[in-house]
Amino acid sequence: MAQANLSLQILPVVAEQEIYPVVDQVISLIAASGLPYVVGPMETTIEGDLDVLLRLVRQALELCDGLGIPRVAAIVKIDYKPAGVSIDEKIGKYRP
Repeated sequence: MAQANLSLQILPVVAEQEIYPVVDQVISLIAASGLPYVVGPMETTIEGDLDVLLRLVRQALELCDGLGIPRVAAIVKIDYKPAGVSIDEKIGKYRP
């Protein structure tokens, strides 16, 4: 399948002071995937094969479950086209 962009926002239902440590672990999971990604203030956008990206979403939810988090909201946005789509084509001109 062609390259896609997937933006993932993980919202763990935990005390406010516990949110960032959970999000940091999810971002570490994404980084360990080896896929190109960009962390934003509200979500992280990842570039890759759509099937691989969807597995990564599942792994992020399983990670939260493994941390004992009773509930997680995940907001997922996908940009897909048969010819492929890249993060750079969208924001490359804005990078220094």
